[in-house]
Amino acid sequence: MPAPTSSNKPALPDPRDFPPDDATRDVLRWREPDIRDRLADHLGEIARLAGGLILAAVARGFNVYTKPDGSRYTDADVEAERYILDALAAHFPDVPVIAEEDTAARAETGESPRDVAAGRAFFLVDPLDGTRDFTTGGLEYTVNIAAIVDGAPVAGAVYAPASGLLWIGGAHAAATKRAPHEPRPARGDWRAIHTRKAPAGGLTALASRRHGDGRTEDFLARLPVRERRSASSSVKFCVVAQGEADVYPRFGPTMEWDTAAGDAVLRAAGGIVTDAAGNPFAYGCRHEGHVNGPFIAWGDCSCVDIFIRP
Repeated sequence: MPAPTSSNKPALPDPRDFPPDDATRDVLRWREPDIRDRLADHLGEIARLAGGLILAAVARGFNVYTKPDGSRYTDADVEAERYILDALAAHFPDVPVIAEEDTAARAETGESPRDVAAGRAFFLVDPLDGTRDFTTGGLEYTVNIAAIVDGAPVAGAVYAPASGLLWIGGAHAAATKRAPHEPRPARGDWRAIHTRKAPAGGLTALASRRHGDGRTEDFLARLPVRERRSASSSVKFCVVAQGEADVYPRFGPTMEWDTAAGDAVLRAAGGIVTDAAGNPFAYGCRHEGHVNGPFIAWGDCSCVDIFIRP
């Protein structure tokens, strides 16, 4: 995998300059609500600063590369991931990280994906979700970081650099707007976000702007959809999390790092992500190469019993 060629990068804070507290670094405490919220806040700061590298790449111009599977990546993907990996390694050195570009680089050399033992904590990282949209001038690309324990996301952050919107989810979910060069958000800069009860007049459904598929269309056709919107990247999870939509199904292929951070935000806001049978979505499927199966993101958890397990 080629390395970025330009050295015109912003001077970002060294990750060691903003450490999490000792309790947050203790993975045995990651299920505790307060620790989850503090971990989500820390991941949000890492994602926001990594977003600064992406914006710098936009400003100077960037190279686009093609992986063996035909998907694209850019200098921005590589630089953002490197910063995220350095930040996580600085304070969580014993926690495995499954990251998109690192996994692709390993595959090119014939290495297997990083091993994640059952029940072990690990991170999932997508440094630039929505690369295809990004390379064509779109603005909905995101930085995704999630912490996983026992197959479930316990904390996560989604940052949209172009808009400055940042969503985090631990035990609770919150959102703010803050550019990478601005000071770290203070407590009062955050607003709590929550999902909504499914409207009696019909659901608002989200669908991928660029990755439609027949099974997803068939599923949506069975729901009482009043309005349908298209969007890119993990922003769709966050729109459901903040009560602006009700359902986001995806039966086409995705990877675990595409969904885990948005899943964390949605669960923290009161929603749920399930598989096609209505079971909570799980992460850490190394034997599948970290490829997701079909999933449905719901704002109102009661919809699972109404539409999936009637």
